Formats: sequence, C-alpha cells, structure tokens
Amino acid sequence: MHDTPPAVPDFTQWPSFPFEGDLRVKHLEDPVPVEPPRKGEGLRECTACNAPDDAYIWVGERWRVRAMDRPTGLPMVLILESRSHLDLGDLPNLLAAELGVMTVRLERAIRSLDGVGRVHVNRWGDGSAHLHMWFLARPYGRLQLRGTFLSLWDSILPPISESQWRENLAMVAAWLAEFGGRPLAEPPRIQWQAPSSLSAQASREQEAAEQQEEPVSVIESDEETPVPADDQDDAAEAAEGDAGDVRAGDDRTAGADAEVTADAEVTADAEVTPTPR
Repeated sequence: MHDTPPAVPDFTQWPSFPFEGDLRVKHLEDPVPVEPPRKGEGLRECTACNAPDDAYIWVGERWRVRAMDRPTGLPMVLILESRSHLDLGDLPNLLAAELGVMTVRLERAIRSLDGVGRVHVNRWGDGSAHLHMWFLARPYGRLQLRGTFLSLWDSILPPISESQWRENLAMVAAWLAEFGGRPLAEPPRIQWQAPSSLSAQASREQEAAEQQEEPVSVIESDEETPVPADDQDDAAEAAEGDAGDVRAGDDRTAGADAEVTADAEVTADAEVTPTPR
C-alpha cells in the first residue's frame, strides 16, 4: 500500500457532498486481528434488549419502532428493531418475511408526512448486534440532499421544531397501529395563552433555543465511534471465550421465534394500505 494518500475521490464534487474547500484523505490504519465486540456481543450489554416499551413510538408483538431523543435536521429519522436479540442474517423465516412487510409499511407511513420526498432505508450494524434498520426522510424539493450523504446532512441542518417533530411521530405511530400494535407517541398539546403573555413566551423560547444541545448524529447514535484501547483488549478476549455461548443463545431465540405462527402482520402485504399523500 502506498504511503501517500490518494487524491480525493470524485464524489467530493457531487452537489450532494456536504463539504467544500481543501480536503485530505485520512491515512488507512492497519487491520486489527480480532474485531472488538459490538453491543450485545460477548460481555457487552444490549441497549435494545434493556429498553422498555415506553422508549419507543410504536410497539408490536415482534417489532418496535423508536425515534431519536430530540428533533434533528430531517423531517423524520426512525429505527425499526426486532424484539428478539437477532442480527439480520440470523432471522428465522417468519421474522425475515415480516421484516419485508414492516419495512414497506414504515416507509409508506413516513412518506405520507407532509414535506417528505423520499425515505432512505439503511442498515449498518457495526455498533450493535441487535437488528436495527434506519429510516431517514429526505425533505421534498431539497435536491442537494439526494443520495448517500443524507445521514451526514441530518447533523448539519438546523433541527425542525419540536412541535412538528412530535406531530410527525404521532402520525407515523397511528399509521402503524392501523395494522396492529400500540402507538405510544402523542401529538403535542396546544398551549393556550392570553395575548399579553405571547411576547414573554417568545423571549423564553428564543433563550431556550440558543441553549439547546447539539443535535444527535445518526452515525453517533449507531455507535460507530471506536472502543477505547483497554476495552478493546478485554472485549477481544471475552469475544473469543464467549462466542459459543452467544451463538447458542441466538439459536435458542431463533428457534423460539420460528414456532410463532404468522398473524395479521405477515399477511399485511395482501391488505389494502392507506394511500400516501
């Protein structure tokens, strides 16, 4: 491998590339002999398995949908998770079939929101061993956001209003509930105020907006940041010793899921779904 980094690739000249100016390709580090375990592997706890239902906007018998903890730059960013601790390639046939139904259903629900042009569906999986699919809504008419860099733009764009964000969450949850499960997201409540108090409220909202934390990044939320060196050494040893136990646990879970009979969610592809706006 050459020591001199190559020239920047052509995609830096694409209109959708979020940055401009002088750029330099990072030096490619040597590969590690053993990759550190993800969350849910080895001795590392699984965040998804430990999360209660009220942390999600919609829950069903075998699937759950969650949002970020605050508004971001896109109209909607949602994550579809399986209840069972399985990764994509470990899904039994029943859940594999339902994943297709749930993916289409959630895409339609998000695309029905006002101002959404497209819905990008992504699966990275380097941060967690628990299956999670990302759904990112591209704003209609924002042609510069088309393509593979949408997740980067989500961290760059100013966050949408919290009231609009909560309304969007409630609408998606209600759409999904038409086919089963429980919607847990509620629309924002109307705050009735006397006209004399509106100016004071506006000042307080402006101060709160100035003090608001930085929006959550899609990539950061997927835990793509590296594990500290000490943790990597310990995790690598744990991963080698516990690999058999993890696989045995996944097999038992997969076997239990395979016994579950198909319900209305599996046959939903034959139903007439609401027409997106």
